[in-house]
Amino acid sequence: MSYCLNPQCFYPHNSNIAQYCQRCGLSLKLNERYRPLKLIGQGGFGKTYLAVDEHLPSTPECVIKQFFIPNSTPQQFDKATQLFNQEAVRLDELGKHPQIPQLLAHFSQNKQLFLVQEYIVGKTLFQELQAQGYFNESQIWQLLTDLLPVLQFIHEKRIIHRDIKPDNLICRDSNSENKNQIVLIDFGIAKQLSQATQLQTGTIIGTPEYMAPEQSRGKVFRSSDLYSLGATCLFLMTGKSPFELYDVTRDRWVWRNYLPRDVIISQALTKILNKLIETNISRRYASAQQVLQEIEAIHSSTLVSSTTPVKASSTPTFSKLLHQIFPRSRSSLNDELNSAREVDYTKLQQLLASRRWQAADQETWVVLCQALGWKNKKYLHYYHLQEMPCKDLKTINQLWVKYSQNRFGFSIQAQIYQAVAEDYGQFCDRVGWLTYHTRDPAKSLQYRLSAPVGHLPFRHWIIQSGQWWRHVEIISNRLIECEIF
Repeated sequence: MSYCLNPQCFYPHNSNIAQYCQRCGLSLKLNERYRPLKLIGQGGFGKTYLAVDEHLPSTPECVIKQFFIPNSTPQQFDKATQLFNQEAVRLDELGKHPQIPQLLAHFSQNKQLFLVQEYIVGKTLFQELQAQGYFNESQIWQLLTDLLPVLQFIHEKRIIHRDIKPDNLICRDSNSENKNQIVLIDFGIAKQLSQATQLQTGTIIGTPEYMAPEQSRGKVFRSSDLYSLGATCLFLMTGKSPFELYDVTRDRWVWRNYLPRDVIISQALTKILNKLIETNISRRYASAQQVLQEIEAIHSSTLVSSTTPVKASSTPTFSKLLHQIFPRSRSSLNDELNSAREVDYTKLQQLLASRRWQAADQETWVVLCQALGWKNKKYLHYYHLQEMPCKDLKTINQLWVKYSQNRFGFSIQAQIYQAVAEDYGQFCDRVGWLTYHTRDPAKSLQYRLSAPVGHLPFRHWIIQSGQWWRHVEIISNRLIECEIF
């Protein structure tokens, strides 16, 4: 099939061997080389086509971008052409990065402007969401580690993309050489041209729901792209527009309330996402390099020590980075077992590292009592948790989170509790607990990694009197006070 590029042609479909459109007579070979096959996208100022390059023996696929300059004066068209050529030079330079489509040609024909770019085989992240469902934590880490170095690259060249969103991010096909690599497309040249031809200043460029607040007022910075990246991550995790994830009445993000039941996001990733989407630009990351450095800091100071740190100036492989952030190896246990009361956490550490979940669950009761200054194990009232030393709470939680690969731990439970608006019944339903006490709670528990997220550690240690169910509320508040959650 050949496709006619005449905007006035109402019957653009032609045979794959036709040289001229059977309806309007326009040549079907652009620049005597590129044959459009089908329309794959369009906007107010242009259209995008899948095409083949018939100048080469292999007739490789490519993308044609056609820009309209409707009702323009000769002066306006000349100005648009000048800007078009300038933008093409920048796209040519950017296309040398493997995660940005390569510019193959640019020219004008029939008073229209055309770009020809590399065709990226794969799905946009919006299409991936539709096909595969919500993104989990590992996929979000992959997106960040794939894309942040690309943003660092373009920002160092004083270019701001201004339209980061799921539709402009393509995951390369698994059969391609760089399979599953994220590619950034659409640098908004059509919108730049529309600004030139309409002679407007301060034109707002971008997609509103992913747009940083300052961008909606006509100003953009490098951090504006970072905000859009954060908003994109929220959409991919929830399937909701970023507009729906911000509570305007309380002036804060509530995206965790919209996470699917089986998706839990770690403290490390939560911290990064929240700083990416800061509405106050002074509190947001200022550069992609800062975000990469934050990832390195999380890796080196909190979760695992490594002799090969992630370098902010390079693109780490995702498998290496994920191994650094969420290690599975138990050959060396280099955890900081800090305690305000000299509690020995070695046994809990070893039990969790060897995935002896039931024994670790019971040992957690023991160390909780010791951290509160009690020599013997005994039942706790919920209000005792308010006295838990921050050092000990952090150590216990960190061990559970690390060795369960972010499935178990007090902070994981706290996230779920907040996600269900502090409804204890719904919380128990999410983590797989009974809402009442039973003589043999072990029969209702699952001591395996495939148990519901937040299932462990269990509440064995809570005494069955008073408002015992407030233990999750109190421990969540204590995590916040200790700056653990």
